[in-house]
Amino acid sequence: MSGIVNTINYSSVKQFHKLQSVTRNQISDVPKGHFAVYVGETEKKKRYVVPIAYLNHTSFQELLQKAEEEFGFQHSMGGLTLPCNEDAFFHVTSRLNNSL
Repeated sequence: MSGIVNTINYSSVKQFHKLQSVTRNQISDVPKGHFAVYVGETEKKKRYVVPIAYLNHTSFQELLQKAEEEFGFQHSMGGLTLPCNEDAFFHVTSRLNNSL
């Protein structure tokens, strides 16, 4: 019986380390002062890295409110998902880039 427990524990630990490694890789490509968002209205969403300064702007906060209304705190992508099309996202972020 202890062999089964050790196998289960080892397997769980191995899966945890694999997940942790994937998470580290995703985090490591986000520069300091930025965060990743997933954008799109279909299942196929694209990942973008944006400056934290965007959080201070009303237009970006409106996108966040839409995300909260649609997803709450359960995002299927495992990250912040913005429920808008890419054109709307580009429109908002281009205006924000001009104001930064």
